[in-house]
Amino acid sequence: MTAAADSISRARIEAAERLIRPHTRRTPVVEIDGRDFGLDTGPLTLKLELLQHSGSFKARGAFANLTLREVPKAGVVAASGGNHGVAVAYAAMTLKVPAKIFVPSIASPSKIERIRGYGTDLVVGGERYADALAASERWVAQSGALAIHAFDDIETMLGSGTLGRELQAQAPALDTLLVAVGGGGQIGGIAAWYAGSIKIVGVEPEASPTLFNALEAGRPIDAPDGGIAADSLAPRRVGERTFPIAQRYVSGVTLVSDDAIRDAQQALWRVARIVAEPGGAAAFAALHSGRYRPQPDERVGVVICGANTSAVDFSAH
Repeated sequence: MTAAADSISRARIEAAERLIRPHTRRTPVVEIDGRDFGLDTGPLTLKLELLQHSGSFKARGAFANLTLREVPKAGVVAASGGNHGVAVAYAAMTLKVPAKIFVPSIASPSKIERIRGYGTDLVVGGERYADALAASERWVAQSGALAIHAFDDIETMLGSGTLGRELQAQAPALDTLLVAVGGGGQIGGIAAWYAGSIKIVGVEPEASPTLFNALEAGRPIDAPDGGIAADSLAPRRVGERTFPIAQRYVSGVTLVSDDAIRDAQQALWRVARIVAEPGGAAAFAALHSGRYRPQPDERVGVVICGANTSAVDFSAH
């Protein structure tokens, strides 16, 4: 492992948790019989991180960055497919820090609306996350603002690690945890916390196999960046800092189709009244579609990590 990866330790995750606890929610878990979804499994443990402030797990990393790092007068800047931008905007508003957020045109309207609602300076431009990242880097050079990376900062992963810490206390008997992957910040932090004590399985859309391709190649490489979850799970390549953690602690990556993700969203709503965005439902899609088949008596957990979607419209009711 690299020095950066080694620094994502349980002790540092514990320290980050103490700092961000006043600003984040301890999100619940729910145990659901797999047969409710037509699955031949035992109880499933769903970690409802979609109930986190700003609507996704990203709030943990945003607050970790703003509390662990020195923020200049120019404030902070972030590039995001959507959720990271929402989280940084929320954290900046909460801690009264200036923030500028860059998102691509594929960002969902619900995420753009939430960023604006937090009173943050928002720039929408370019087609993909990589375009927003390039624009944010130009702004950093011009303004001196602190850049908060969506997934490859140590502090971002320390924040994600607090999710693993919390879940282990809530569901200590898990054998396996399914985690959606984009750039790898979420799975990197969670895997660093568990440190091989349970099986961690990444789940990615077939249209954006960032970690899958990187593990096959032995290093981060460019991957396709399309599909239904492109605004949250398609950064083009997995993070350089997250990758060594994944190599050491992630058991493998399961790929799911866009149709499987849509079906998983619908099943979560139909059976449990859980409203998940495509990226938030991707990990569950691996189970629901049969791409990941648990062994008999395998105790499986799934992180439902995001809810910033307008798929369910209550405006007429």
